[in-house]
Amino acid sequence: MEASTLPANYSKKYNSIRWKVIFLSGLLVGTADLLAAFISFYINTGKSPVPIVSKFIASGVFGRAALKGGAEMIAAGIFFHYIIAVLFTIFFFWLYQRWAALSKNRVITGIVYGIFAWTIMSLIVVPLSKTPPLPASSVGRKLIAILILITMIGLPLSFIAKSVTKKSVTEL
Repeated sequence: MEASTLPANYSKKYNSIRWKVIFLSGLLVGTADLLAAFISFYINTGKSPVPIVSKFIASGVFGRAALKGGAEMIAAGIFFHYIIAVLFTIFFFWLYQRWAALSKNRVITGIVYGIFAWTIMSLIVVPLSKTPPLPASSVGRKLIAILILITMIGLPLSFIAKSVTKKSVTEL
């Protein structure tokens, strides 16, 4: 339900709750995705993932210099990761409010949004960033990356959006 259709005394509270849910959802899926990236990196390399993965994320803005940086680049990478996660979350909730088909099946919605997030990141964001080129990844690694985004971003956002939109105005 759009805030503009709510009674005047509920509209402000509804908007406040909605933005809190969106922001907290972005932090949740950002954390889940980052942890999955760290675990995947560790499993594949046996190396400590936090500095390497975080600096690689920061290299999207700072280029190769980020890879040689210290704690400031680790912090920047984690910050950029959360910014991206929150932006994907805002976009998801924006779409969810405007496209009724998204509320029909939480699982399909989550799968499609995870694939969408992977596509945008892999084909647009990363190629347009300053990250150093990575070796071509196998189909298996691409599928794992897609599954991570489905399970860590798409499905949680779909389930959260569905549960939030079920609340009635009187619960606000």
